[in-house]
Amino acid sequence: MSQLSQLAETLIGSEIVRLGNEIAIRINRGEKIYNYTIGDFAPDIFPIPQELEDAIVDAYREKQTNYPPGDGVLELRQAVAAFIKDREGIEYAVNEIQIAAGGRPLIYSLFRTVVDPGDKVIYAVPSWNNNHYTHMNGGVHCVIETMPENDFMPTAADIAPHLEGAALLCLCTPQNPTGTTLARAELEKICDLVLEENKMRGDGKKLYVMFDQMYFTLTYGETEHYNPVSLRSEMKEYTIFVDGISKAFSATGVRVGWSLGPAHVIAKMKALLSHIGAWAPMAEQKATAKYLHQGDAINVYLTTFKKELEDRLWAIYKGITALKEKGYPVDAIAPQAAIYLTIKIDLAGKDVGGRTLATQADVTDYLLNEAKLAIVPFYAFGANDKSPWYRLSIGACRKEEIVEMLAMLESALEKTTVATQA
Repeated sequence: MSQLSQLAETLIGSEIVRLGNEIAIRINRGEKIYNYTIGDFAPDIFPIPQELEDAIVDAYREKQTNYPPGDGVLELRQAVAAFIKDREGIEYAVNEIQIAAGGRPLIYSLFRTVVDPGDKVIYAVPSWNNNHYTHMNGGVHCVIETMPENDFMPTAADIAPHLEGAALLCLCTPQNPTGTTLARAELEKICDLVLEENKMRGDGKKLYVMFDQMYFTLTYGETEHYNPVSLRSEMKEYTIFVDGISKAFSATGVRVGWSLGPAHVIAKMKALLSHIGAWAPMAEQKATAKYLHQGDAINVYLTTFKKELEDRLWAIYKGITALKEKGYPVDAIAPQAAIYLTIKIDLAGKDVGGRTLATQADVTDYLLNEAKLAIVPFYAFGANDKSPWYRLSIGACRKEEIVEMLAMLESALEKTTVATQA
């Protein structure tokens, strides 16, 4: 076999995609699976806003099908600026905004813009794809193993020892995969560390923060979202936001995302994207520009959308908590934000059906085969492969199936308990 590029030969495929493909095959064969793996939405359960859908259809009928500008249509960048100012109180000019086909090309172009081969990239695990983007760009992985007592979020104390010489600090809040958030005080401490580090660097290469807030509109209860620029205005010089409509409006397939950041960084991201061509389609850009100005419609949509998400998260959380109270080796972190519930299923080492669940991968397979429950282990997000924690996504969750899913899970847990006792 001929050898390909070093990147191609060393790139690790997505565990989430592998698991998703396996589940799709089984579902197509008629098997009932409670599929809580995808960080996506089932459109029949969570449709995009009607106003956005109508605007997209209208844009195509108006023949908006040519290439968009490299940085995004002007009216969309203006609409994003107004939306962000209204929702977060921060101001960005149109030359500080870059539009792309969702968050992925923005993240990739940001890495390519600020990370040279051999540069340190700081990120916590579990987290979404930071390990892969660091690898693709030849960066040095500076990995922070987070703890459940901190809701699997990095702290300033975790980050501080690694700042020297680093090119990029990756933060995501609300976080994929955990559905947890950075508290105000902790984010303020992190911002102060970054500002102090860049002050010490003088005219040298700066430390930038990638701030992924794709889920920032989806917070529940008393949970509040904070961002670096609102907390420390000086952070505007070093912060590049990754954001968009994918999760805020159940519009993952519509592919409209944006970055906000220093004009010189955004300009270089634009140049990179001009070669990649990862633009959001013209019609979708035009439609999103119209929709983002409809504040009342957005508020109505988010109120209903968030309630439906929160109801599911709390129903499953309460079910897991009830199983824990019965003595099963499970746990969960109370819902805070996004579409994810962090749950623990600690079955590694237990016996069932004449075999031992020796690894967490064995546990994942057992849950899929015995409980018909498909969830994503934290090791798919860069965490230790012995971690018993999982991401459970409710983007395709039907409320009427939650009770039966929990019953199936309890039955599977009971079988391991009986086998172990025997």
